[in-house]
Amino acid sequence: MKTSIFDIENWQEIGATLARNKTRTFLTAFGIFWGTAMLAMLFGGAQGFEGMMRRNFAGFATNLGGVFSNRRTVPYKGFNKGSDWDITSQDVEIIRRLAPAIEYSTEMNLRSATAAYGTQTKSANAMGVEGEYAGIMNPVIIEGRFINNSDVTNERKVAVIGKNIATSLFGSDSPIGKYISVDGIYFLTVGVASQLSEVSIGGRLDDNIVIPSTTLRRAYNSGNKVNFFVYTAPPGHSPSDNESVMRRVLATAHSISPDDKVAIEFMDISEQFEMIDKLFLGISLLALFVGFGSLMAGVIGVGNIMWIVVKERTREFGIRRAIGAKPLDITVQVLSESILLTLVAGTLGVCFGALVLGIADSLTYDPLLGHAGFELPFKTALIIVGTFFLLGSAAGTVPAIKAMKIKPIEAINDK
Repeated sequence: MKTSIFDIENWQEIGATLARNKTRTFLTAFGIFWGTAMLAMLFGGAQGFEGMMRRNFAGFATNLGGVFSNRRTVPYKGFNKGSDWDITSQDVEIIRRLAPAIEYSTEMNLRSATAAYGTQTKSANAMGVEGEYAGIMNPVIIEGRFINNSDVTNERKVAVIGKNIATSLFGSDSPIGKYISVDGIYFLTVGVASQLSEVSIGGRLDDNIVIPSTTLRRAYNSGNKVNFFVYTAPPGHSPSDNESVMRRVLATAHSISPDDKVAIEFMDISEQFEMIDKLFLGISLLALFVGFGSLMAGVIGVGNIMWIVVKERTREFGIRRAIGAKPLDITVQVLSESILLTLVAGTLGVCFGALVLGIADSLTYDPLLGHAGFELPFKTALIIVGTFFLLGSAAGTVPAIKAMKIKPIEAINDK
C-alpha cells in the first residue's frame, strides 16, 4: 500500500479526512494560528515599544557624565560650612588632561536672557558651550551651522538659535546672517537648530540661544566661572571612571575637605540608561514567555486532536493493516495530518502577525525619527514556524506511534 509522505494520493486523502471534520479542523488550526500570531506580535511589539521609548532619547548621549559645584558641607582650610565655590575653565583644562575616560566634553554656562529682532522679543536661555557639545547632544541643524571650536577660541559673537526662537523673531524669514540682540548685546545668527530627544541639559535646544562659552563669559562678565562640565565616556568605559580624578583635581584647587561628599556633585546618566535597558530586556522576556505559552497551548491542542483522531479511526486503521498496510504507513498518515495543520496554520499566523506589526509601524512612523521598529524579521518568522513545526510534529508522534501499534484483529473488533 502506497502511503509515502511524498505521495499525492496520501495528501488528497488527508485533505478529505480533514474536510469531513470541519469544526474540529478549524478549531485546531485556529489554536495553531493564534499561537504563532501571538508570538510574532508580542516579539515584534516588544521591539516596537522599545523603539518608541528610545525615541525620547534620540540624539542624546547615553554615556553622559557631568560635574558641578555645590556648597561645602564640611569646614576646611578656613572655608566655612555652607560657603560657595565655582568650577573654573582652568579646572576644566586640567580635568581634560588627567581624566582617563573622556570622549567629548564641553563647559556649559546658562543665563536667562531676552532676545530681540526689530520689534519682536522672546524670553530664552542663553547657553554657552564649546564645539564638542554637538557630539554630546547631536543637534538637528535646520539651517546654517552649529558653534565650532574656532568660534570658542576667537570669542566670536555668533549665535545658533532654537527653531522656536527663530519662528518668534523672524516668522518664515531666514535668520542666517542677521543680528539679534541678546540682553542688549548683538550676535550674528549663524544657524537654526532643534533637537530630537525629549531629554535635555539646560533646557530644550529649540528654546535656547547657543553662543560660544568664552563669548558668554565675557559678555556677562563672569570671569572664568563654569556652571557645568559635561562629557561622554568612550565605548567600554563609564562616566564614573573619571570621578576619582575629578574629585582630586577640584578638591585640591578649591580647598574642599576629602570628607565632603556633597560639595562636588557628579552626574552619571549611563546608570539610568542601564536601568532602562534592563526594563526593556524584562519586557522582551515577558513577551517571549507569554508568546511561548500561547505556542504551547496550540501544540497541546494538536496533540489532543491527534489522540481523538486515532481513537475515532481505530477501526479504519485495523482494516488498513488487514489489507496489507505497514505500521509505518499508518504512522505517516497520522503524522502527515499533524504536519499539514501545523505548517499551514502556523504560516498564516505568522503572516497575520507580520501584517498587524506592519500596520502599527506605519501608524507610528515619524518623519524625523523614522520607524519605531514594529516588525518581524524574516529569520525570526522562520524560527517561529520552524519551532511550531517541530513541536507540532512531536505532539503528533505519540498518537502516531499508538496508531502504528494497533493490531488488525483488535482494531476491527473495536466498537
